[in-house]
Amino acid sequence: YMHEELGIMHRDLKPDNIMVNTKPNLIAKVIDFGTCKDCQNEMGPHTSYVSTRWYRAPELLLSCDTYDSAIDVWSVGCMVAEMLLRRPLLPGKDYIDQLKLIIKTLGTPTSSELDFITAPKARAYIEALPKCPKADMRRIFPGTSPMAIDLVEKMLQFDPTKRITVDEALKHPWLAALHDPACEPV
Repeated sequence: YMHEELGIMHRDLKPDNIMVNTKPNLIAKVIDFGTCKDCQNEMGPHTSYVSTRWYRAPELLLSCDTYDSAIDVWSVGCMVAEMLLRRPLLPGKDYIDQLKLIIKTLGTPTSSELDFITAPKARAYIEALPKCPKADMRRIFPGTSPMAIDLVEKMLQFDPTKRITVDEALKHPWLAALHDPACEPV
């Protein structure tokens, strides 16, 4: 709804910006739209310093001057992971540490997965890092449903063009029991 109907990307989704009422029906509401931007002109120029570090998408960490609503999908993926783990998945100390944690978890991106990076120095930095295999998500999320892990992996794709969309995420099998198109306006 936020992306399609309102035409905005939040750019700072994190647990502190999601409110849930307790009565009568546990409705979640997104708050704090102080950094939101128009996303109708997808991939338009935007500032790169947005969102709280632990929930910040790679394209923001790498100072890409163009990005789209996929940054919000990344943030939600981080929050879903945090709910499953009961702790943050990627608690970086600074933006360099954040990038290293992302790569340690997702593995070294392929050359084609770096094509979205617009800053040559940022791309060169990622390419110069030691190669890392992808972490075993079953070890990171022990006892977690394979479908939940699959959704997190699809939301946390290094390359924003490979990330699952909000609509696809809502239709994901892990959310099947909660998915109700009548209550999800677009």
